[in-house]
Amino acid sequence: MRNNNFIIAVLVFALFLNACNTKNQKSKDNDSPTIETAYFGEKPPGLIPVAFAPDIVSPEGLFEGGTFSPDMKEYYFSRKNGKYEKRTFFVIRYENNSWGNESETDIKWPSFSEDGNMIYGGKEYRERTDTGWSQLKSLGEFLKDQAHGISLSSNGTYYFGFREKEGRGYGSIRYSRLIDGKREKPVKMSKEINTGKYIAHPFIAPDESYLMWDAEREGGYGGSDCYISFRQQDGSWGAAINMGDKINTSSNESSPSVTHDGNYLFFSRGDWEVKEDGITNWVGKTYWVDAQVIENLRPNNKP
Repeated sequence: MRNNNFIIAVLVFALFLNACNTKNQKSKDNDSPTIETAYFGEKPPGLIPVAFAPDIVSPEGLFEGGTFSPDMKEYYFSRKNGKYEKRTFFVIRYENNSWGNESETDIKWPSFSEDGNMIYGGKEYRERTDTGWSQLKSLGEFLKDQAHGISLSSNGTYYFGFREKEGRGYGSIRYSRLIDGKREKPVKMSKEINTGKYIAHPFIAPDESYLMWDAEREGGYGGSDCYISFRQQDGSWGAAINMGDKINTSSNESSPSVTHDGNYLFFSRGDWEVKEDGITNWVGKTYWVDAQVIENLRPNNKP
């Protein structure tokens, strides 16, 4: 009996080693960033937002913000500061177990489908091919009045900022579902969402359990603030919740989004600066925080 137990223990240990080797081999084959190198090796934040300013993206600490691809092998970002008087777009790739140098790209403000095989933004999209990204294709007529921000859920529903024909600066958030292979006419969301000014930059959770966006509302902390609404059991949207004084400040906060791994909330914080020629220019930084802040705001999950 003792020998049998010893043999079983050896077999279990061997299976464990094989599993570890298989996992390591897959990681090597995929050439994906490790925990240490993901997010450019930045120290992960806690529940207090910190500036996301990796030196590898911008040694001067000057970049507007960007987004990772779902496999964490590409990071697209833009600069409009320092020597870049005009907004310039870049991509940096993770290859040969390290982040490479940035290069300019014609891909602007991309968002990714959940599987990473489509880049969308504005009214157009690209598909991943064997040789890279396809040329731009139209998403369709339903987005003709799309304004600031667009987000795609797992089931193919788009949520987007909508340019209202009346009322300067107000805007709204609308959605369009894919029904029997066709896009429905954009549906305006309820007053729980569409209240205030400069309503824009929606982010829908992949399972559509919550929606985040930014707007100027009475009772806010300053300029635009980040808000969140959770879907109720009956399918309706709950009251808008200001995301609090750790996220929102007397400056302008906008463009909240959650990383594809679900671990971090990213958003922008900054102010509008009026130049000598009278042109208004956005000056801000990208911040990140542990995505647990979202769960802490969920009405039935108060800490």
